Amino acid sequence: MLVSKEIKFTFFDLYLTLMTTSIKPDHLNSWLDTDLKTFIIAGPCSVETEEQIHTTAKALSSYHIPVLRGGIWKPRTRPGSFTGLGTKGIQWLADAAKANNMKSAVEVATAQHVEDCLKAGIDILWIGARSTVSPFVVQEIADALRGVDMPILIKNPINPDIELWIGAIERINHAGITKIAAIHRGFSQYEKNTYRNTPNWNIPLELKRLVPNLPVICDPSHICGSIDLIPHISQKAMDLNFDGLMIESHYDPSIALSDKDQQLKPAELARLIEHLIIRDIDSENIEFKDQLLRLRTEIDKIDFEVLELIASRLKLIQEIGIYKKENNITIFQPERWAQIVESRKKYGKEIHLSEEMILDLVKLIHRESISIQTKVMQDE
Repeated sequence: MLVSKEIKFTFFDLYLTLMTTSIKPDHLNSWLDTDLKTFIIAGPCSVETEEQIHTTAKALSSYHIPVLRGGIWKPRTRPGSFTGLGTKGIQWLADAAKANNMKSAVEVATAQHVEDCLKAGIDILWIGARSTVSPFVVQEIADALRGVDMPILIKNPINPDIELWIGAIERINHAGITKIAAIHRGFSQYEKNTYRNTPNWNIPLELKRLVPNLPVICDPSHICGSIDLIPHISQKAMDLNFDGLMIESHYDPSIALSDKDQQLKPAELARLIEHLIIRDIDSENIEFKDQLLRLRTEIDKIDFEVLELIASRLKLIQEIGIYKKENNITIFQPERWAQIVESRKKYGKEIHLSEEMILDLVKLIHRESISIQTKVMQDE
């Protein structure tokens, strides 16, 4: 199964590379160009009134924000919440954007949504997290877009499933869309923690590895759920070489009809952008490159040593499995597992490793150990 996944990713990566090399890179990403430090999409969570969207757009345009976003159809978790104005709000958004020399962006979830947005002259569409999780919904949107080449942004599914995310990108790409970007908005979790949606940065970074030509934008508003955390997550995204940010902004968040806690005022957004630090992806400094190469060579050496040690450990696990089978002993030993966890946590703390990393590592190795011993037990 692992092999088939690798082939799928490789084929998609190759397909997208071949597709993009047939056109000029500036054509592919010209819609990402901006006079700001990075590409920014901003606007209210929901379009609420004509005055609200025009006032917000005017304020954002004064800070040179290139794209105005606004929710028209809001997929609320529970009934009774504000679900958006629907079709009548689309034209207000489109007009507000044009009046302020901005592009307009709207979330769509059905073929009818796509049709309504195209009629109103919306410039950019995005597919939300609840839609990305359903191949049927994404395919319906893809079919509605055939013959139209406009920028389409695809948010990660609500659950941490990179294959669903890539599958949605493939479906849109196969419909003839060449201006595609992914949006990282975090992943839902059962238990409450610091963030509204857990960032799980390793997943969008893996997407960037698998599909290197794909722009990836971060949505700090939905990751954070609170304006206090947005600057930190925005800077983290820039440090990880994301291609832009989508941030909710309302001229007066206190009166917003949805998600008021995660919407910045336009002036607050401008200050956030001003303080962003944009780092270079590479350097022409020869001394820096030599030092970086030396350190990376050392890291490679250590990594291979770690892998060899893990391989040696798993050989011992297999021997233990054989011994357990011969003596009719269960695979899982609760006391031994508890002792491993506590002793590794303690030693990890002594050598200044985080408890979270230690737990992730020992759990990963333990799962593999269980798998190996299970095969030994089942082998006749």
